[in-house]
Amino acid sequence: MTAAIINLQHLVKRFGKQTVLKDINLTVMSGEIVGLIGPSGAGKSTVIKTALGMEVTDGGTAEIFGETMPNRQLLARIGYMAQTDALYDSLSARENLKFYAQMKGIAKGEIKAAIDHVAQVVDLTADLDKRVSGYSGGMMRRLSLAIALLGNPELLILDEPTVGIDPALRRQIWKELNAIRDEGRSILITTHVMDEAELVDKVALLLGGEVIAFDEPVVLKTQYKADSIEDVFLKAEGEFE
Repeated sequence: MTAAIINLQHLVKRFGKQTVLKDINLTVMSGEIVGLIGPSGAGKSTVIKTALGMEVTDGGTAEIFGETMPNRQLLARIGYMAQTDALYDSLSARENLKFYAQMKGIAKGEIKAAIDHVAQVVDLTADLDKRVSGYSGGMMRRLSLAIALLGNPELLILDEPTVGIDPALRRQIWKELNAIRDEGRSILITTHVMDEAELVDKVALLLGGEVIAFDEPVVLKTQYKADSIEDVFLKAEGEFE
């Protein structure tokens, strides 16, 4: 039986006089990948931060695992990758991963295997013992994703995880995300890479602080008589305006 893992209802968020989120309604079910897409500045990161309780809502409700956020107890069940990398650049990648594995409560005897697995997924095995200060931007993104994957979280919330990552590795990462989904875990992912929006189970189009369309990619393409999610977005944007 599927359950709502994330449930956002009539979410409103203001910064000063600017209303960034007007009326966000979004659910992520168990065993589902939901893609949140929209142009830069549409509010994708704000949706995520409000869902996690990192930003206080000005209206509506945000629930994860049926509990109102923020709720510190739930954080151990969530793998979160922010748009900006929260890494210790004076440490090696392995030391970063070990620190976060301990923070997540992974058993001491399981940490090495957990680190080896996530490093392989993001293709950092050969660079694990290099200091993060010597990493490129793309390598830092891959390390942040590896940290989010640690501990097999029930829910992954990934904000632009494939920015600066080459196409071959992006394909490998999506293979891992599909495997996670097939295990019954859930993923909310933001992206502005439109071809990635074809890979999710459901896609939410975010514009003007609202979710203007939300369904399976194939359904949206039929509904908007479009060949791609990018075309769907352009048509939906035209209707919205």
